[in-house]
Amino acid sequence: MSAGAVPVPRAARPNGWWGMAVFVATEATLFGTIFGTYFYLRFKAVHWPPPGIEEPKTVVPLVLTAVLVLTSLPMQYASRSARLGRVRPAQAAVLVALVVQAGYFAMQMHLFLTDLDKFKPEGSAYGSIYFTMLGAHHAHVAVGMLLNLWLVLRLLGGLTNYRLTALEATTFYWQFVNVLALLVVGAQLSPSI
Repeated sequence: MSAGAVPVPRAARPNGWWGMAVFVATEATLFGTIFGTYFYLRFKAVHWPPPGIEEPKTVVPLVLTAVLVLTSLPMQYASRSARLGRVRPAQAAVLVALVVQAGYFAMQMHLFLTDLDKFKPEGSAYGSIYFTMLGAHHAHVAVGMLLNLWLVLRLLGGLTNYRLTALEATTFYWQFVNVLALLVVGAQLSPSI
């Protein structure tokens, strides 16, 4: 497909999109297990978090999560622009999303390491599931950022059906990660609410 061509409507979603859908389904199962474990441990514990660990702060995680969730907008715009054959706006939107996501990730890693200085995963059930949940989510954000970086670089060479499929699948992945971010921050902040 040339840079100005409008892609032909498809009869069905491409295999790459379905591959991402299956991947997202398996990751949703993983996080379902993590959330189930978190709340099982929480409701079995007398004190959550245990004495000596302060309740999580609410403002910064909520603001960071809102910022991350807002990156769905440039990703959706990029996907729409690519479907219309507009490669440069698509590439710019993915780059904007990547920059914001990188800022989110940097702040979250700072908070994660700060929490590790205050309490350890091996110190309690709370520490174990807290760091497992946040670490798994941060890993998914990192994977999404790598996908966006790959897309920005690939789109330098123009738009193809393969790259359009990759962009649509990555946009779907980010929608999942952003919904996941809301659930993670909800669980993380539940002791403070």
